[in-house]
Amino acid sequence: MTEITTRVRDHYSANDLTRRIKEALAGVTAEDQPLTVAQLAPLDQFHLRGILATAELANAAGIAPSTRVLDIGCGIGGPARYLAATFRCSVTGIDLSPGFIDAATYLTTRCGLADRVAFHVGDALHLPFDDGPFDAVFLQHVAMNIADRAALYAEVLRVLAPGGRFVTYDIVLRDGEVHYPTPWARDASTSFLFSAADTRAALERAGFTATLWRDDTQLVFDWFSAAAGSGQDPLSLGTVIGSDFQISTANLARNLRENRLGVLSAVLTRG
Repeated sequence: MTEITTRVRDHYSANDLTRRIKEALAGVTAEDQPLTVAQLAPLDQFHLRGILATAELANAAGIAPSTRVLDIGCGIGGPARYLAATFRCSVTGIDLSPGFIDAATYLTTRCGLADRVAFHVGDALHLPFDDGPFDAVFLQHVAMNIADRAALYAEVLRVLAPGGRFVTYDIVLRDGEVHYPTPWARDASTSFLFSAADTRAALERAGFTATLWRDDTQLVFDWFSAAAGSGQDPLSLGTVIGSDFQISTANLARNLRENRLGVLSAVLTRG
């Protein structure tokens, strides 16, 4: 689903990744103690602005207790757990990496959310669901690794119920060559960036209509600045991503600063 997924799958087995996460959590709380969504937020939100972005988009999409949510490219389940805990809705997460799914399931059990959140190994272009079972689909920092956007957006449309909402949070191409590695790709061979305009055109061709279309690049600049001035959290994405974390994050910040990349938030409905 994502280059982060590929890196973890290449380097760690399912048990290895969960073990690394357990070791990181041991410095925070005992194994027999429950975890909270807030405690895990520095570790399990694989996108810019982290849990803040998920919260804003969930509110913009009108998530409610009755909403059936699909999170495509769910990683280790941070957004899915946030949605279930905050809105008391049911959430299904899907990701290519068995390691991510194993870790997501472990963390969700420790958060006491296993009754509302379920995870499956699966492919965004071949979702293992019938037509129309979801009221909302989340796609956060996943599309950049998928070349066939038409097929991706067609699958999202297929699994959405009538009136359903599609939440997408993308890194988009602006001006100039991108510096790699980045958090989603080691080099350009696995990076399929669209401009904001091309993203919108592809979504409209698929049958979506935007109800929110927002450039969040300045918000991300502000977030990077705040993060640089804060202390080191014992939990971080580096626990999951590994040795590439520092250089790939620095390159992402540089690409944004030099206007090579931007950040797009959107909520859409099926036409």
